[in-house]
Amino acid sequence: MANSSFICLLFILLFNGSIVVHAFTGTYGVNYGKISDNIPSPEDVLKLLRSNKIKNIRIYDADHRVLRAFSGSGIEISVCLPNELLIDASRNGSIALEWIKLNLQPFLPDTSISGIAVGNEILGGDIAISEALVPAVKSVYRALRRLRLSDTIEVSTPHSEAIFSSTYPPSNGTFKESMMPYLGPLLHFFNRVGSPFYINAYPFLAYKFDPSHIDINYALFQPNKGIVDPKTNLHYDNMFDAMVDATYVALEKVGYKKMPVIVSETGWASKGDDSEPGATPKNARTYNFNLHKRLMLKKGTPYRPKMVAKGYVFALFNENLKPGPTSERNFGLFKADGSIAYDMGFKGLVPSSASSKDFVLRGQFWNFQFLTMVACATILILFIE
Repeated sequence: MANSSFICLLFILLFNGSIVVHAFTGTYGVNYGKISDNIPSPEDVLKLLRSNKIKNIRIYDADHRVLRAFSGSGIEISVCLPNELLIDASRNGSIALEWIKLNLQPFLPDTSISGIAVGNEILGGDIAISEALVPAVKSVYRALRRLRLSDTIEVSTPHSEAIFSSTYPPSNGTFKESMMPYLGPLLHFFNRVGSPFYINAYPFLAYKFDPSHIDINYALFQPNKGIVDPKTNLHYDNMFDAMVDATYVALEKVGYKKMPVIVSETGWASKGDDSEPGATPKNARTYNFNLHKRLMLKKGTPYRPKMVAKGYVFALFNENLKPGPTSERNFGLFKADGSIAYDMGFKGLVPSSASSKDFVLRGQFWNFQFLTMVACATILILFIE
């Protein structure tokens, strides 16, 4: 019986041609953006992540310095094939193959590269690059298959909210018809190879654009009356869950009820322009603290209670060279010098005015309680003598 089951399983895998790969350990990760000229070195970033027990990161390139520094760390890294390479990769399969050989293979298996994001927020933008997305995704996957890496490295692509025609209430979650010529074949392929659906979900942006109609407590996971979806009769006490469920509903409507959803970006800015309400350190701290607590519960959403919610926070650092409004440069959990941007329980590389009690310096922990104990012991010894 056991032998026949094994043969059956082997046949299924060979017939399907793919093995489901999961690029996420646990439920919480962080986006490590580097559009800055003053953030810590990759080696110090590794110390920062380890000290705060962060096991998943996404980077927006395949920076060799990062991949080399993270060798042997066990931290799961999702890299990105940049947007500007998508059109070429869609037309010439050898480009994806050579990109993987040059940027990933030299660091494997010591560096845990668990995923490749093919572009970032492609759909809803330039038509030419939107048309290139599916061929580029397939090209990357074929290259991984050829290099025998497709059973360890997941292929995906994150989307913005621009792909939806409706997300409120969650039961109205619907993809734009104009997106379906691209989303249709993309979802079909991801379903075949077992890739999740990645969405960038920002309650901050929703509140920013409509503060008069959105309860900020609902956006921040704070106590509030919430909403009741009239179609499903499900109660939502936070916008994050509502956004994820709107995505599940939209997927179900086009035939992909079982496809997992992972939030590839979410966060809250600690500073913004006058036209960006809610961008304060207090709100950023509240959102990210509550988000971390919610994800660490390892539970599902009201509509998909058995599908554990997972997400990457945007971002690790404030990035001083990012263009756009002030908020774009102030999403970091940490300031550029490695100190915490606000106190939500994480430890920084250097002390911060946000919290002077605990910090990490050169990879060592200096804990306020520990220092107090040492001081008391010293006084006691002197007293005895």
